[in-house]
Amino acid sequence: MAMVSTEREDAYIPIDTNRIVGRSKLLGDLRDLIRRKHYSIRTEQAYLQWAKRFILFHGKRHPSAMGEAELVAFLNHLAVQRNVAASTQNQALNALVFLYKQLLGREDLALDNIQPAKRPERLPTVFDRGEVERHFAQMDGTPKLVAALLYGAGLRLLEGLRLRIQDIEFARSQIMVRNGKGAKDRVTLLPPGLAQPLREQMAVARQRHQEDLAAGLGEVYLPHALERKYPNAARQWAWQYVFPANSTAINPRSGKTPRHHLGESAIRRAVKQAVLAAGIDKHGRCHTLRHSFATHLLEDGYDIRTVQELLGHKDVRTTMIRSHVMNKGPMGVKSPLTRLGGF
Repeated sequence: MAMVSTEREDAYIPIDTNRIVGRSKLLGDLRDLIRRKHYSIRTEQAYLQWAKRFILFHGKRHPSAMGEAELVAFLNHLAVQRNVAASTQNQALNALVFLYKQLLGREDLALDNIQPAKRPERLPTVFDRGEVERHFAQMDGTPKLVAALLYGAGLRLLEGLRLRIQDIEFARSQIMVRNGKGAKDRVTLLPPGLAQPLREQMAVARQRHQEDLAAGLGEVYLPHALERKYPNAARQWAWQYVFPANSTAINPRSGKTPRHHLGESAIRRAVKQAVLAAGIDKHGRCHTLRHSFATHLLEDGYDIRTVQELLGHKDVRTTMIRSHVMNKGPMGVKSPLTRLGGF
């Protein structure tokens, strides 16, 4: 299921939302409104998909002829018949609230009374230090470098893949994460051991960029109106991705053919394969490396507020979840069983 983020602008991905819209004027108007509000293309795709599914579920009735009862019926169908996860149900609710409130202006509907599904509160999976070493021993090349940024700098996967050349500051040993979750910028550390591999990766990216320029290409995606404000910026070296894709793709909004960043699926697949090859009996994924970064810093005695800033968490309670999986156990408490003999 596509990830929804109404607060940040993702770089484009090759998704043709025109196929979803078809000949529907309503969906076309919904798409135009989403774009005017500068929502990400992932949000655009997800919202259009849910609106279309909602309409089909009710026999192609126009949403203006429906209301709260039809919304509840659709959400119940997702929860009971389709047995979807709480996050998926909430995504559908967000899409339909946007449709009714923002596009149709149905302020008369008591949509705020529809309670979102309660998401289960789960502790994050964390690799211990030995497992991290075994994991990286099974990786190589670009996937290993991206994974090392997730563990070494606490980046989310998309944050790592969307890094631009200008975001890496070698002199200060820091990485600038721009337009992250919540549309916030933040600074995190650049591990010294990754400086040289990043320089080598940039050399590869520069060669590819020069080849693109020679072929009359060389543009990358620029957020919002920067492309109009700075017409030549899309071809400048500073704006290029550190991890460019192997091929160009058509931007479904502009129709241009810039070079996108490396895809997420290849990195996810490499990380998963390394987990299996290392014999790690945990449900490890890319985000597990970020969880491990935070947990290991806390174990090393770093202040939780510092870790919060590095991770870009809005609420320190989100960071505190990592303290429950530290190697000291919950709050460092020793079980009374240890005082008994024979155990």
